[in-house]
Amino acid sequence: MMNGFKGYLRLGQYLIWILAGSFIFFGIACGQSAKPVDLIAFKPVQVAPHTYFVQGLPEMGSSANQNFISNAGFVVTPGGVVVVDALGSPVLAQKLISEIKKITNQKVVAVIVSHYHADHVYGLQEFKKIGAKIYAQGEGRNYLSSETAKQRLIASRIDFAPWVNQNTKLISADVWINQSSQLNIGGVDFYISRVGPAHAPEDLMIYVPSEKVLFAGDLVFRGRIPFVGNADSKGWLIALDEISKINPNVVLPGHGAYSIKPSEDIAFTKNYLKYLRDSMSKAAINMDPFEEAYQQIDWSEYEGMPLFRAANRMNAYNVYLSIQAE
Repeated sequence: MMNGFKGYLRLGQYLIWILAGSFIFFGIACGQSAKPVDLIAFKPVQVAPHTYFVQGLPEMGSSANQNFISNAGFVVTPGGVVVVDALGSPVLAQKLISEIKKITNQKVVAVIVSHYHADHVYGLQEFKKIGAKIYAQGEGRNYLSSETAKQRLIASRIDFAPWVNQNTKLISADVWINQSSQLNIGGVDFYISRVGPAHAPEDLMIYVPSEKVLFAGDLVFRGRIPFVGNADSKGWLIALDEISKINPNVVLPGHGAYSIKPSEDIAFTKNYLKYLRDSMSKAAINMDPFEEAYQQIDWSEYEGMPLFRAANRMNAYNVYLSIQAE
């Protein structure tokens, strides 16, 4: 009986040893899989004599892509580098700063925020660390103090971890612009104009006449379905008319490839917004159920484009509600 007991004891010790080893192996494996793998790299593309551009991915933000779904650009001047938008996570901003250093010895002296959406501003803290002055439209203060901004950051620390984490902060502008401002850096003029409420209440566009380049933010989308969110679609159409009057050689959108045929790409965004409004107007005014109205619309022109499934229904619903509010 005693021998049997000792046998069970030895068996128990053996099982414990196996389980302990398994947990150690499991812990190592988990540690390896949890270790962040950096798969995102980019190289700025020169689009004008002194202007460069990096293009985000045509997909939804995630931990895998470090929230690299928006674009950013910069202009090198004799007085320093001016950056437009800061990308969607601090690590992306660090990469952009590193790429800028490969192109010029000039320091980044200014960052202009096209609007305070997360995919454009979560990298701002990295530019602040290196002494850049931040410029944004005054309505951005309302977003920064809002519960929406707070909750979005909390969610992003989960959705985009570890690239967006507890050390990621929302950064306020050093200079708040009202309607328009002219910034001169190293003899290069930057004309900054408020064109919202449109895609966002604080939309800015930035025109650099010496480069014939317009930074359009999320007012112009190229090669993918626009994100309407809670936009003012009526104001957005007016903003696109203002952009058309400038007649730049190159438009750098907030998403998608840069445009050397601005009129065509401005028209794409405009036509999409008009189609949403035309399609939703009757149902919105008559208070018809949204789902019924949505199912009756012919979306064939757009349904093959990136992010159609992710964004189109939400866009249509927003326009449906906004027309009712109008």
